[in-house]
Amino acid sequence: MSKSKLINGLWTLGILAGACSAPSQQNENVTAKSLDKVKPTYVTDQVNHDTDDPAIWINPTDPSQSLIVGTDKDADGALYVFNLKGKAIDSLTVRNIQRPNNVDIGYGLQLGDKTVDFAVTGERMTSKLRFYSLPDMKEIHPEGIEVYLGEEGPEYRDLMGVAVYHNPENNKHYVIAGRKNGPQDGTYLWQYEIKSEDGILSLDLVRKFGEFSGNKEIEAIAVDNELGYIYYSDEGVGVRKYYADPEKGNEQLALFATEGFTKDHEGISFYKLDDQTGYILVSDQEANLFHVFPREGSSSNPHEHQLITKIPTSTVSSDGSETSSTALGPDFPHGLFVAMSDDKTFQIYKWEDMARDTLKSKN
Repeated sequence: MSKSKLINGLWTLGILAGACSAPSQQNENVTAKSLDKVKPTYVTDQVNHDTDDPAIWINPTDPSQSLIVGTDKDADGALYVFNLKGKAIDSLTVRNIQRPNNVDIGYGLQLGDKTVDFAVTGERMTSKLRFYSLPDMKEIHPEGIEVYLGEEGPEYRDLMGVAVYHNPENNKHYVIAGRKNGPQDGTYLWQYEIKSEDGILSLDLVRKFGEFSGNKEIEAIAVDNELGYIYYSDEGVGVRKYYADPEKGNEQLALFATEGFTKDHEGISFYKLDDQTGYILVSDQEANLFHVFPREGSSSNPHEHQLITKIPTSTVSSDGSETSSTALGPDFPHGLFVAMSDDKTFQIYKWEDMARDTLKSKN
């Protein structure tokens, strides 16, 4: 597509200022207010091979000392750890992980007589989940825990997507695993409860769920803990939404973001204005855009997520991304947005630069 056609197709209409609730009619032509790409505040040091997905660990005692954990996707891969200025912390980087695609972070997991924050990544070549305590990045369960046991054929055990869910009502922790290839019978994703006995970590399969179109794959998975929903990108179709609590069933609640994407639907993240409201950001990978939808849905339907705006960024073919609305020191008073870029880096943005005069910021 020519540059002029792209501009005419993507940035023809104005946007609704300050919108956190969606319009009454679906309008996939709502677009970015400016043609200028948002510039990152910092760009991380390069990894050795191929960045794919970031996660943010919030330091509870000093948020300005929070960390970004990002995957280096290769057979000789790694989990890199960066400070908020994008500098790699070599002493915390974990190497010799066999093709880690995605990473997510959980808080307050009971492990023996202590609680730990943790990062989990999927080791694609072994079909294992690898767990590391934070902030020291020490492995909790040496050599990981295998998933998709009993699944026939290696093509259905090719681990990619990973997301963590914490149910605040019963204090249970879960991990949701996705894969490169999966069936179209509503069992593409497998959800495990994370358990600990005498300090030893284990996984208990609690459900298989998730529709798949058969078009491309499912990798990006994100969980809204406060509202209790799982979202994932059915890459060639749109974003699907389910309850995160397995006891609430496997009914699909929504399929949105089905129009206006250039090619692949990818990374999903949330900017939370409070426990109920905010934004869902979805990567339009090849277009270097992030489509923004209301986290709380519409005034009449919490599962109606209509487009608010599109944000052009400086990323190159961005896959995974993460957002936090926590004030993270003087550089990021309203939180930050971090996204993978296909030049072996992650780009770190001030939220207010992403929001411009269109979206709200948490005070």
